[in-house]
Amino acid sequence: MPLFSVIDLLALAFFLTAWAAYGAALSFTERRKRGLNQEMDGYREHWMTQMLGREMRMVDAQIVAALQNGTAFFASTSLIAVGGALTLLRSTPELLQVMSALPFGDKSTAVQWEAKSIGLAVVFVYAFFKFAWSYRLYNYLAIMVGATPPASQKDSPEAKAHALRLARLCEVAGRHFNRGQRAFFFALGYLGWFISPWLLIATSVIVALILWRRQFASDSRRALIDG
Repeated sequence: MPLFSVIDLLALAFFLTAWAAYGAALSFTERRKRGLNQEMDGYREHWMTQMLGREMRMVDAQIVAALQNGTAFFASTSLIAVGGALTLLRSTPELLQVMSALPFGDKSTAVQWEAKSIGLAVVFVYAFFKFAWSYRLYNYLAIMVGATPPASQKDSPEAKAHALRLARLCEVAGRHFNRGQRAFFFALGYLGWFISPWLLIATSVIVALILWRRQFASDSRRALIDG
């Protein structure tokens, strides 16, 4: 007997496809229409160029520290989320009893529930790796900020090349951070599978649409473009 029904497998495949397709479509679309992430990449480059002209760079160091702290917070949160997902394995009988009482809940076996819980933990593990790597890159960024040439050399080719490298490294760190946050959002959509495979399909679409709107039709993007 298969572990999951056909509709469960189709819903899981739809969830993974929606996640991967959103990331691919985002990368492709931003080449033609600047999204929120790409707008911020431009400000990262502007930040590093402005930093070259500053004699005292404590503000820049504080900004990097703030980015590190935010990334460390999400990395710690993802580990807590992994523990919470694994805790579901210990409460399977009680949770199945609760789910069976719901009129719209899907009837799952203990093995199916545990497999879904492990899948949720895998999503949060992926998020942790993204946040942890982003934190490491921000550490490298802090070192490179300290290695920036003095303001008296801001117009030299070496200083400009160093600022460009800083901006690119900051972009990569931000990209991994965004992917970790994206995993968090899709993990919320994954929770729908515990109720019904049809709900998983619906929540996958909803999460993708919300993320897409924030990138290309949000107030924050309009503030960057119109401001």
